[in-house]
Order: sequence, then C-alpha cells, then structure tokens
Amino acid sequence: MTNLTQLFHNLIFMLICSFGGLILALTGLSIGWMVGTLLLSALLSFLNPQWLRKLNHNQQSLLSGRWLLIGQCILGIQLGHQLNLTVLQTFKHNWFIVFLVLILSIILSLLSGFVLWKFAKTDLLTGLFGTTPGGLSAMSSIASEVGANPAIVSVIQSMRVILVVSTIPVLVSLLPVGLGSSAGVQTTQMTVINLEAFIWTAILVIVSYLCVTLGRHFHLPAPAILGSMIGAALIQVTGSSLMHHDLAIVWPHWLIILSQIFIGSSIGSKINKRMFQGITRVLIFGLIGSVGLILAMLLCAWIVSLLTSITFLTSILAFAPGGVAEMATTAVVLHADSAFVVGVQVIRMMTIFIIMPPLINFIGKSHVKRETRIHVN
Repeated sequence: MTNLTQLFHNLIFMLICSFGGLILALTGLSIGWMVGTLLLSALLSFLNPQWLRKLNHNQQSLLSGRWLLIGQCILGIQLGHQLNLTVLQTFKHNWFIVFLVLILSIILSLLSGFVLWKFAKTDLLTGLFGTTPGGLSAMSSIASEVGANPAIVSVIQSMRVILVVSTIPVLVSLLPVGLGSSAGVQTTQMTVINLEAFIWTAILVIVSYLCVTLGRHFHLPAPAILGSMIGAALIQVTGSSLMHHDLAIVWPHWLIILSQIFIGSSIGSKINKRMFQGITRVLIFGLIGSVGLILAMLLCAWIVSLLTSITFLTSILAFAPGGVAEMATTAVVLHADSAFVVGVQVIRMMTIFIIMPPLINFIGKSHVKRETRIHVN
C-alpha cells in the first residue's frame, strides 16, 4: 500500500507540474514541456506549500528517482533508433576543434571553481566539483568520496543545470530556421504500424533495458540514457542489416513529451529551502561562474559553427554545460543533430569522469599539504 500511495502522490505531483509545461508549449516553445514543468516543479519544491507537504507525507523526496531514469530511458531509445553514420563523419572531419572546445570547457570550469573557492569561502575540492559540468548525481557522489561537501556541490550543479535548461532551449528556439537545420537530422517518416513493427519495438525495448542494467552494473556514466541508446542503436543497426531496410519502430511523439515531464519534474523537485541556507556567497559566485561558463560556451559554439559545417543550433546544444539528458531532450525536440549532441556531451562526461577525480584529488591533497606547511612554519 505504501508503494501504491507513493506512486499516486508522484503522479499527482508530475501532473500538476506538467501544467507549467503545457502553458509554455501552447506559446509555441517546442521545448516548453520540459522548461515549464521544471520551473513549476522547482517553484513548488522551493515554496513547499502545506498541501504539498500533506501530499508528500512521510516521504523523503517529492519524486522517486525512478521517474528520472524512465525519462532518460525513453529519450535514450528515441536517440538510439535514430543514430546514423553522420555523427561519425562529423567527428572525423572536425575532431580537433571539438576536442579543443571540450578541453577548454573543463579548464574554464576549473577556473570557475578556483574563483568560488577564493571568494565564497568554501573549500577547494567543493568549489572544483561544484563547477565541473559532469552531471548532478555523478559529481555529488564523487565529491562525497573525496571529502568535498556534497550538499554545496549539489546546489551549484542544480543551479547551473536549471539555468542552462531554462535559458538555452529558449535561446535556440528563437534562432532563424536556417541556423537550426542540420543535415544530420533524419526526416520524420510515417511508421506503418503492423505486427512486425510491434515485434521490433518490443525487442528494441527489451535489449535497451538489458543494456541499462549492464551499464549500471559496470558503472557506465549516465547508464539510463547511454545504456538505452546503445541498446536501441544496436537493434536498429542489426535489424536493418537483417531486413535490408530501416526498421519501423512504434515510438510516438507523446512519449517524448512524457520524457520531458519526467525529467523536468525530477530536476525541479530537488530544489528546497534548506539548500539555500547560509550559502549566499556560494550562490552569488556560483551563479556568476555558471553564467560565465555558459557565455563562454556560446562563444565557442559560434566559432565552431563558423569554422565547420556544424550548425549553430547543434553546436550550442553539444557544448552547453547542461548534461546529456537535458541537452539531448532539447536536441530531439528542436530537430538538431541529436546524435552529435549526445556524442559530444558523452565524450565530455567520460573525460571528466576519467581525468577529473584524480586530478582534483591531487590538487586537493597538494593544497592540504601547503596549508599544513604554512601552519607549521
């Protein structure tokens, strides 16, 4: 009965938050479902009115973590069965500038972390982990392992993600049509719904679920979206080779809307008043650092679009420090080259997860030793 009650409360909360998405969607903003849902969810979570407290009685969080995973899985399958060789060709011809911008984004995030440490009176490790665009859950969990403050890291990461998701989609939605078109985007085709289509869809979903499970077992970064995407792409490529034509997959657009509602509600529900107690300076300098990093990435995206065949829209979404799921959702809805966007975001996450923890740990230990020598002398 407890699980059923929690399920009911979660559905009610997401239904209420989805009205924010509906309002923005009615304005013509194509990513409105996610942005509106996120903003209303964050507002309700922050204000925490009495009726919401009653609805969430005896629950530690407004939403179960499974909704974010479900939303990411839906999105991953959507991306996976649309993957093609265009993204590989794009990387092949533009690999140098793509990796250069990715490394630059990591360096700028480190500099932002040092500024946060110097002026916000937080410790060095917390500042560095808070400003590194590696994802909210991942960076918070790693921060707790190396001795940083996971609460402050979560606040800064949440603030940056909300800032990116609330501004970047609006910005790219206002771009002229010519700047948003991409040769790498597959045109939408009418799917003939028949028994074969349902069978392949079932196989695709099952294999995607198995890949998500394997991804979690082997600690794959963002296993829900990456695992489901890999599974869907595997079945799409294999099945198309066997059938000698592109597979017909039953994957209606309303699933993408559900994905946006799940993801937006989950991100917004993490916001609460306790996160903002006693950290005014952290918020101010964290906000300044986040805005600076976003503006720097916009400039880099514009330069990349000038020097390559990558469109400005795709370039913005690929390099924006907003996370795989958030930028992938925007790419799908706005018909950008979603495969390239996910590819760049994933490469940055992999780079961060492999290089950053030992690097930041080394910086932290060196800082502790230096402070110890100062106090001894």
